[in-house]
Amino acid sequence: MSKITELKNWYLDKFKDFENSLNGESKLPFHQTRIDAIQKFSDLNFPTIKDEEWKFTNISSLLNHNFKPASENVLEFDHSIIEKYLFDEKEYITIVFVNGVFSQKHSNIHSLGEGIVISNLKNAMVEHPEVIEKYLGKFAGYEKNIFTALSTAFAKEGTFIFVKENKIVEKPIQVLFVTSSNEEVFSSPRNLFVFGINSQAKIIESYVGVSDKTSFTNAVTEVILEMGAVVEHVKVQDESERAYHIARTEIDQERSSNYSSYNVNFGGTIVRNDLTTTFNDEYGFCKLNGLYLGKGNQLIDNHTLMNHAMPHCESHEMYKGILTDKSRGVFNGKIFVKRDAQKTNAYQQNKTLLLSEDATINTKPQLEIFADDVKCSHGATVGQLDKNALFYLRTRGLSDQQAKTILIYAFASDVVHSISMRQVRDHLEKLLSEKLLTADLKD
Repeated sequence: MSKITELKNWYLDKFKDFENSLNGESKLPFHQTRIDAIQKFSDLNFPTIKDEEWKFTNISSLLNHNFKPASENVLEFDHSIIEKYLFDEKEYITIVFVNGVFSQKHSNIHSLGEGIVISNLKNAMVEHPEVIEKYLGKFAGYEKNIFTALSTAFAKEGTFIFVKENKIVEKPIQVLFVTSSNEEVFSSPRNLFVFGINSQAKIIESYVGVSDKTSFTNAVTEVILEMGAVVEHVKVQDESERAYHIARTEIDQERSSNYSSYNVNFGGTIVRNDLTTTFNDEYGFCKLNGLYLGKGNQLIDNHTLMNHAMPHCESHEMYKGILTDKSRGVFNGKIFVKRDAQKTNAYQQNKTLLLSEDATINTKPQLEIFADDVKCSHGATVGQLDKNALFYLRTRGLSDQQAKTILIYAFASDVVHSISMRQVRDHLEKLLSEKLLTADLKD
């Protein structure tokens, strides 16, 4: 029996245990989706470097582990351990998951107001079945993606946000996923964010590790913006350097909706982010900003797809990478402008700093246009620190490390400076500075 077959059988056996633990939850309509997904997982193959979409991302080390799916028996720890990852509870709504399981103890989701629902997915399946039935699993299909199929099969916990039309969530929503286990744990966060007509919200979605054990996070998020909805969504991945992180985010935008994404990656040994947004009606706007800092042997892979299916829509995309040691980065950004999407305005750019001779980046910006009245541009740049600028700063009394840190910080900071949540912006800038101070900034 091959190693891959044994691994699949491992997850198939774990699914049987998972299914038996559901009790009454197995009677809910979504469970049939789980059953279909685990069958599809069994049929699909894990991607290899022979697959075009995974050409530069070798996941063979991930397949060497038999991760144990997260259960209700999570490792308890004192609230003070995660306080440094939390923002002011007076100013933020907070929902926390430990090893993929909702923690009431560490969450603060009270006094939300009428027309606003924030809860864990497990409760939402019972309390809001009509919303779950309409949206969950309708955008992030698992038919061709083995990781989405695996995540869907084990989908039980995650964040459910439902904002009805004309409602504004006054406080930003912090979603915190904490990995802390004595075992090699596998979690499948499944997030569903639904925003009604003319609603508004801000979300900070964080993944952190407080354990050095190897872990596997396989997250799927579906974001639905109805007409006129405005959403700012920041995702920060700062897990252990022994963590594997596979994430897929699907954004569905209706007429005149406005979505801003900030995707920041610091941790993980292998990280893969797939982010797709689709304009379903006119006058939509989407901004995708990304920042990744790789060191050691980290591999950080970002795949984005901007699907301009309707006219008069606008998209801006800027991903920046900083790579040192033997770290590797991958950026594959696609913009599709379909035949009917006239008056499209689409901009895409990927910029990377290589701080060592062994660091590498594989970048592939793609632009496919089938309309004739559009303004579109895309490009990629790869370079090193400006030696003249370094010399200038050193002549002003700065050390070599300080001079490099200032230049790198200036290069990276414009990706996050437009975040409207002050505490989040300050936190990311501080985190970036700390990471740079501990990195080996070669030139």
